[in-house]
Amino acid sequence: MVLPLNIPKEGKFTNDELIALCLANPELNIERDEKGQILINMSPTYALTSSFNSGLNFEIYNWNKKHKVGIVFDSNSAFFLPDDSMRGPDVAWISRERWDSLSDSEKKSIPKIVPDFVIELQSETDNIKELKLKMTKWVKNGVKLAWLVSPQSSETLVYFNGKTETIPFGKTLDGKNILVGLELVMADVIEG
Repeated sequence: MVLPLNIPKEGKFTNDELIALCLANPELNIERDEKGQILINMSPTYALTSSFNSGLNFEIYNWNKKHKVGIVFDSNSAFFLPDDSMRGPDVAWISRERWDSLSDSEKKSIPKIVPDFVIELQSETDNIKELKLKMTKWVKNGVKLAWLVSPQSSETLVYFNGKTETIPFGKTLDGKNILVGLELVMADVIEG
């Protein structure tokens, strides 16, 4: 469940103020949309969703460890995007070349960089329409490959090259030309 935080008309938080808000409230998952609205994601997640998310992170991390071509981020990460939003996916991956282009201070904060790949996992309390809108915004900001994983419908929506494809959990997902060599059957990861 996402709760909006209304900010007085005096203006919106700067990136530094937003980082300070996040640091002052580490128990909250805070995002900002492209209009400056602060979004508070209620946490913690339910046990089953947390388990699914761990499995997804493991699969991407394990693939990346084998290929050594990028950096994997979990659901505690966030990124400043070109539309001025600050978003945090459940899983993200950035190519090594792009990650290495950041300064050390950027790497130690919330960087201004768009992940190459993201996963959003629908929890029991998530609204699928809101998640689909969030996925569209990820892609508009430059994410090359995005997966919206829905345990409720047992399918993954794959956003790639301006198209959306629905893959049932029993079929193989692949990393396209972004996560080259990654093949994953979501039914093997999302177990009850």
